Amino acid sequence: MRAIWKGAIAFGLVNVPVKVYSATEDHDISLHQVHNADGGRIRYQRRCEVCSKIIDYEDIDKAFEEDGRTVVLSREELKSIPAENSHEIEVVQFVPAEQLDPMMFEKSYYLEPDAKSPKAYVLLRRALEDTDRVAVVQFALREKSRLGALRVRGDVLVLQGLLWADEVREAAFPALETSVRISAQEREMSAALVDSMAADFEPDQFTDDYQVQLRQLIDAKIEQGEALDTEETFGAPAAEAGSGEVIDLMDALKRSIERKRGAAGGADGNGETGETGKAAPAKSTTSRAKAAPKAEAGSAAKASSAGSGKSAAKTSGARKSTTAKSAASKEASKPAAKTTAAKTAGAKTTAAKTAAAKSAGAKTAAAGGGRAAARKGA
Repeated sequence: MRAIWKGAIAFGLVNVPVKVYSATEDHDISLHQVHNADGGRIRYQRRCEVCSKIIDYEDIDKAFEEDGRTVVLSREELKSIPAENSHEIEVVQFVPAEQLDPMMFEKSYYLEPDAKSPKAYVLLRRALEDTDRVAVVQFALREKSRLGALRVRGDVLVLQGLLWADEVREAAFPALETSVRISAQEREMSAALVDSMAADFEPDQFTDDYQVQLRQLIDAKIEQGEALDTEETFGAPAAEAGSGEVIDLMDALKRSIERKRGAAGGADGNGETGETGKAAPAKSTTSRAKAAPKAEAGSAAKASSAGSGKSAAKTSGARKSTTAKSAASKEASKPAAKTTAAKTAGAKTTAAKTAAAKSAGAKTAAAGGGRAAARKGA
């Protein structure tokens, strides 16, 4: 990293020399503009509208326009502003962190001790840690006087720019001015949904999907050229979700909770997994239809195992059996209608597929036969 500013933190009579570094960076893939007819790059030029000449950056001044009058300010005049020449981060007060509205936060900067002895730096850091407070500071950076918050991140002091109070807009929306009645049941359901999605925030779990897919598109274009097929690259575009108003809020809350609980159960190994690899909630009404083939396959596998002479203990524990799991997994991915009834004891998987393809009445009879065989074995 390269320091962008040098100065000192004024902490009472204590002076803490520091170097300032940008704490964040942009990970976006850089794209530039081209002419779509010939691919020529589009460049912006600083052209004067009076003399039509292209102007170098060093020959450009700044101006302010008011009431039809233009006031031109040279670089030297701008640099003469006292705040511009200040290289001091002045601590104004110490406040509880919760009093700072996240809406006010701007860019973050790391502060490195710019001295052989970092004692004053460590002292200020310890003071912030011991009091559990944030230092509100004022400083000047890049031709702007700024408000900031000085806080601790690990072993480093971090300076976060803050917006001024008049830079944060107030929001007033007519829809929120009308009274809205929320029932106790709706509040309970929404709280249950929050609980089902509660977790500790881990930034590494999240990915910038757009940048990943943009890189995928660039690689595909390099490989295929103008013959690029975006559907082959990304698949068919998903249908747009309806933007209509939710009609049954309670029903939407219930289904959301069931889906989240089912997903959590699948992650823990207690829920079933759908064909797409996503966890399917065991109690979800929306996923029962998808789970039915697997349930049928499991019943058929148990009936086949019982009919082939296995012991009653193995029949009751078929769900834990590796053989039964393998048969149920194959049943979910292959059409059961193509299988034929197996008559030998070694064709359990084929018998399971055949039993799963039969009607509900046939499955019940098969299950009944399995139970009868289990009773005889007992």
